[in-house]
Amino acid sequence: MTSKERMLRALALEKPDRLPVTVHQWQKYHLDTAMRGADALEAFKQTDLDASIQYAERSCDDWNPAIGRQVAQSPEWREEVEVVRTDPDDRLYHHTIHTPGGTLTQKRGGNRMTTWTTEYLIKKPEDLELIDKYMPVTKLNHAAISKEYDRVGDAGILRGHVWGGQAGCWQHACYLMEAEELIVEAMDNPDWVHALLQSLMRKKLRFIEEQLKGAKFDLIETGGGASSDTLISPKLHEEFCLPYDRQMHDALRAVGLRSTYHTCGGMMFILDLLLKNGADASETLSPPGVGGNITGPEKVRAVFAGKRAMIGGMDQFNMLGTGTPQKIRAETKRLFEGFGKDGGYICSAADHFFEAPVENLKAFAAAGRECVY
Repeated sequence: MTSKERMLRALALEKPDRLPVTVHQWQKYHLDTAMRGADALEAFKQTDLDASIQYAERSCDDWNPAIGRQVAQSPEWREEVEVVRTDPDDRLYHHTIHTPGGTLTQKRGGNRMTTWTTEYLIKKPEDLELIDKYMPVTKLNHAAISKEYDRVGDAGILRGHVWGGQAGCWQHACYLMEAEELIVEAMDNPDWVHALLQSLMRKKLRFIEEQLKGAKFDLIETGGGASSDTLISPKLHEEFCLPYDRQMHDALRAVGLRSTYHTCGGMMFILDLLLKNGADASETLSPPGVGGNITGPEKVRAVFAGKRAMIGGMDQFNMLGTGTPQKIRAETKRLFEGFGKDGGYICSAADHFFEAPVENLKAFAAAGRECVY
């Protein structure tokens, strides 16, 4: 069985020949330092892991310093970027977006490992009007997607995303304004928050219908860490995440695409809500060592088995990062027996990592080959 067949069978809630093992996403820092500059597909082949390739084109609210411009601009959404610092360990960019109705500003920082926001785009309620009216939606390059899909071939699956700084509406909103402020607004001004989420939803549905339809992806990622029950309560999740998530997953299914819902923090108190949102898979099953709350895989399987594929579970820091091959082997077996003995499970690093030794990644792959059905 090829890696692609193995992973697609797991996503279909079936049992493949053995446990699929992968990582959520390769980070450029790790590829440059540990993998000697290999790209993601080469890294999967070097470590003998099943490939799960993330394909992404830049969103209108995520400037790419490597090319110095936005991909998604329009005559009514013109962005200027002031490069304040170019130090690779302490980058800083000031963004000014000009629209016919007014100006928006944002500040972004970064280092060799990641990027972050130092000043959010939404600063007052009226900013929603500019976003709703003028923010453009990315257009996908279907030829480039097809080329990458063919390049991956039988080595694994190709994953895509729904347009936006984050795929889910609530998560995207937390990208546009401080999460703490959005939570307060959700309690004090819920109608305004729903108006923001509805605006983002309209754009995302248009993106799905116009751009994702016909795109050669095996899996589309939705959600985001801001929906986790380690950040918001189940009550807030039910009101401000679930209705929009369900619409998105229905729309993806209508254009023939599978979806996986990403909660890179806590899931244990919203398992029933996650089951209602209509996604085909749930990730990342994060354990406490990486900020999640999954302590008993069997509890998750009791809710999801036969209804929702599961992706994740492996502690990318304390196991893949600093663990021994023996510990990684034992943990892989534990996850297999806890999440995956009935099938429908892809064992994966729970989220990003930057310093995992290549030997540990190879040990992870070898451990997966021992977990046969």
